[in-house]
Amino acid sequence: MVRLALHALAGCLAAERERWILWAPVGIGTGVAGYFALPAEPPEWTGPAAALVLVAAAVLARRRVVAPLACLAVLTVVLGFTAAQVRTATVAAPFLAREIGPVPLTGRVIAIDRLEKGGRVLLGDLSIPRVEPGATPRLVRVRLRDAAQLPAPGERVRILAVVGPPGVPVAPGAYDFARTAFFAGIGGVGYAVGRVERVEPVPAGRWADLMARTERVRLAMALRIDEAVGGAEGGVIAALMTGQQTAIPEQVMEDFRGSGLAHLLSISGLHVGLVAGLVFFAVRALLALVESVALNRPIKKIAAVAAMAAAFCYMLVVGSPVPTERSVLMTGLALAAILMDRNPFSMRLIAFAATVLMLKEPESLLGASFQMSFGAVVALIAAYEVISPRWARMRRETGPVGRAALHIAGIALTSVIASLATTPFSMFHFQQVQYYGVLANMVAVPVTSFWVMPLCLVVYLAMPFGLEQLPLTGMGWGVTVIIETARVTAGLPGASQLVAAMPGFALPVMACGGLWLALWRQWWRLLGIPPIAAGLLTLALDDRPDIMVDEAGKLMAVRDASGALALSSRNAGRFAAEVWLRRDGALQAGVWPQQGTGAGGMLTCDRSGCLYRAKGHTVALARSRQMLAEDCAVADIVISADPAPRGCAAGLVIDLWRLRRDGAHAIRLAPGSVRVDTVAADRGRRPWTGTDGLPQEGRER
Repeated sequence: MVRLALHALAGCLAAERERWILWAPVGIGTGVAGYFALPAEPPEWTGPAAALVLVAAAVLARRRVVAPLACLAVLTVVLGFTAAQVRTATVAAPFLAREIGPVPLTGRVIAIDRLEKGGRVLLGDLSIPRVEPGATPRLVRVRLRDAAQLPAPGERVRILAVVGPPGVPVAPGAYDFARTAFFAGIGGVGYAVGRVERVEPVPAGRWADLMARTERVRLAMALRIDEAVGGAEGGVIAALMTGQQTAIPEQVMEDFRGSGLAHLLSISGLHVGLVAGLVFFAVRALLALVESVALNRPIKKIAAVAAMAAAFCYMLVVGSPVPTERSVLMTGLALAAILMDRNPFSMRLIAFAATVLMLKEPESLLGASFQMSFGAVVALIAAYEVISPRWARMRRETGPVGRAALHIAGIALTSVIASLATTPFSMFHFQQVQYYGVLANMVAVPVTSFWVMPLCLVVYLAMPFGLEQLPLTGMGWGVTVIIETARVTAGLPGASQLVAAMPGFALPVMACGGLWLALWRQWWRLLGIPPIAAGLLTLALDDRPDIMVDEAGKLMAVRDASGALALSSRNAGRFAAEVWLRRDGALQAGVWPQQGTGAGGMLTCDRSGCLYRAKGHTVALARSRQMLAEDCAVADIVISADPAPRGCAAGLVIDLWRLRRDGAHAIRLAPGSVRVDTVAADRGRRPWTGTDGLPQEGRER
């Protein structure tokens, strides 16, 4: 029986020979993920040595059939692993070990983010008092409260600021901003406490000067958009035209997330495809009007070159985020296929883009943007590979009304497929599911495609001549329709739902199932459905922590009798509390009483602290250092923001020193056992965690 099954699978594999190449980026991604999953940094020679061994093995086994293919498959994994190693070594730079300041920072402005209130500046070429040149970060990001103080990109400025290391996760498994900052070269974050002082510009290299000029153009565009339109509409237009979402009001962002329209704010395939498509058809139509050119020149190929240039320029203007790079790579390859008279629509496009991006920036694989962007595109291409022949036949056999109905159905189907593909990633990263995204997209996507983005191109052309007011006004009307669609949809009953955080293994399992389902063409692709279902079923596993403690011990939480979290304070650690609640699938939490009982009778408190009794355990949650000796005598577990006395008899002691060493704690209780997870153990000892695995006193402000 097993032999027959293996024979059938071998037959399917042989029949899918032309699809084997699509698994090369999957192997590279596996190697990248394996590198980041390690608890400690591997030796630098690991990846290159493994690659040499595999190449040698493939050469030696070249006369065999299976062995060389197996070596090449494993080689793709090693290639991803090596790319991640090289990238880490390349971007490695000092970061601040502790919070310092106020100190006068002096540096050159690399980039600026306009916020709803104030702004942020990214400074390079730094000079920081009391910090040795060898320990000075490459980049520091500082928040300014007054937008009027924002300097110009390329200027050298001095700012009195408080800065510290990038923030670490507030719970095991939560988002690691420090890792993101490490790969962005940001070694410190902070906030200004004084005014910005302009210093004379320093000489800059040609490339740095070009980047500064690009940033100045982007900032000038955002300011002119704000002057012409302003408000939430101006923030959304600035996001579409400059790639900066930071000026969009938080409530509007929440509406976009709750309605399933957040993808419209991320410059991705829709926007790049529209820009390239509009330029392609406009140039081709204009050239077709000139008879001599239309008859004697390859106007289709000329239009493809113009569209390629437009897509590249659009990427430069919006700042080259990962979805945009992916979209430009795919669009460029599709247009190159037109130049070579080949079919421009193929799954190989996405495989090419994924390979280039993962080799260039392996860390992007870990981000929600990369995963959701590629997940949606892979699902759409796989689905349309199946339905396109039938869809084309239906279009040929129907009239104008039927074709219009098919167009509407196509928008709905595209939205359904993309929503289904991105939902697992949204659940894993954001603990959120949107139920009415299809309805919202049926309104917002056509408005974006036929109203907003065409006017966006007109604005680009009009701005150098100061004629942008009229098209910006029209663009603002279209954006108003999108914002209202998001607001109404997000306000519908049950529009979105929070879910508890999935275990770490759930996403790789679902991703493997999804790739198996999308990349193969034979019946065995259906074997990818069980892993997807298994990953989703992990939501039914109630493995939520019973006790949470932040890294300073100032905020704690316990699970009450109803299964909800109760917080020790409404004021302390607000950011941590927000993350804890969201990962718990909740929006609100109860608060411990100063005195008396709480958490459904499981918590007994007085001025010195609280006793929490659950699942056969007694946990002392100390508020006063004076009562720690008594707590040690009566409790199984003692948790305190102060140092515990020596010889504490409790089975588990989590005090000031342990919190400083291990960061935030998540404790799961069971009859007769206790499981403790910490941020330090979850992150391991990697270059972005510091020498002790925890470089943290700072948090992004």
